[in-house]
Amino acid sequence: MLFTAEQAAVILQVRPSWLRRKAAARAVPCRFVGKHLRFARVDLEAIAEMSAQQPRKSS
Repeated sequence: MLFTAEQAAVILQVRPSWLRRKAAARAVPCRFVGKHLRFARVDLEAIAEMSAQQPRKSS
């Protein structure tokens, strides 16, 4: 199943414009079906993993 940028943004809890901008820059995994931008579940998982921040070390 493939998701539109709007659907993927809801799942990732980000703005669709942010997701489209990152996809256009090839900064996040995505797919193009013809001219249409789409995201597979594995793409969303990879984006979420890339965004995960390391816990801060306490002093």
